[in-house]
Amino acid sequence: MHIAVILPRWVGDLVMSTPMIRAVRRHYGESARLTAVMKPLYAEIFAGTDWFDGLIPYDRHSRDRGSQFAAAAAALRADPVDIALLVPNSLSSAALAWWGGCRRRVGYARHGRRLLLTDPLAPTRRGWKVEPLSTTQHAMDLAERIGVPPEPLTLHLATTPDDETLLDNVLGNFFPGWSPTAAGPLMVFNDNAAYGPAKAWGTDRFAALAGRLLSAHPQGRVVVHCGPGDRNEARALVTAAADPRVSSLAEEASLPFGLSKALLRRAAVVVTTDSGPRHIAAAFATPTVVLQGPMDPRLGMSDHRYFVELRRDLPCSPCGRRTCPLGHHDCMVGLTVDQVAEATLDLLAQTLPSPRPAPETA
Repeated sequence: MHIAVILPRWVGDLVMSTPMIRAVRRHYGESARLTAVMKPLYAEIFAGTDWFDGLIPYDRHSRDRGSQFAAAAAALRADPVDIALLVPNSLSSAALAWWGGCRRRVGYARHGRRLLLTDPLAPTRRGWKVEPLSTTQHAMDLAERIGVPPEPLTLHLATTPDDETLLDNVLGNFFPGWSPTAAGPLMVFNDNAAYGPAKAWGTDRFAALAGRLLSAHPQGRVVVHCGPGDRNEARALVTAAADPRVSSLAEEASLPFGLSKALLRRAAVVVTTDSGPRHIAAAFATPTVVLQGPMDPRLGMSDHRYFVELRRDLPCSPCGRRTCPLGHHDCMVGLTVDQVAEATLDLLAQTLPSPRPAPETA
């Protein structure tokens, strides 16, 4: 049996699909081949796992014809697919599975694509509105439709030895002689707003937070996570913090996903906006404080034990917009440094190893 999984184009949604992918692999074992249909860059995210047997590159926005719709559909037709699981709710993903000749096409019947699906799942509605559903649950529903027993909605990823070595070198350059096991906690900040500026908390607030956390944990260190498009913001945060214990990934020549995975895995705590890194951290069960703003919090839910979500209950939130339509960004800027620091320090107190008692003297 050949099963193709058409995966989302956002990192967070991709990582939230991992409970389903793992469940399908466990259920079918070696009796099925699993093929990932996704942006070729995202193969790095799955490095270290053994869930997929193959990859079909697909990015309909790419300039590379080898990753565009026609090429991906041709690749599906060339290696006939028995079942296609469509994690995105887009019309284009259903059209791809149909044009690619996939025999069973399993997905939610949304955005006018019901006729392209052989196994349409009806979304839950309240009146005419569709009830929000996390990508994690949504993806697991697809697996259940093909007979896969549901599993806990716990995200999973892995790192490779090369990822860990790269991080060792980076941290060694940032903080010579420092070790989180011998000194203080490694704290990671992420203000990524690839979706749009409405999700950002702001440089000055994160810089003030660094001061608060390092005052409580003087031997700790802060690393500002960033992607290729966020380097300037990360640099500005380090400048505003004005503390040698705060550094960022901004000056790294290359920012592979493996480095991000290793950093987020090893962190004692991650303080992040609602973006992809929060889900990567969850995949390693890293204690995480999420600053939730314009997005419906139900969309990003998964099983994560050490997780704190800070959110303001406002009449205008969640709006789901990339930029604040009212121009005030109250859902984010209204989260105070005091609130975030208190939540982060409480989480660290719960999760950091207890200090060892001093050895007895004669």
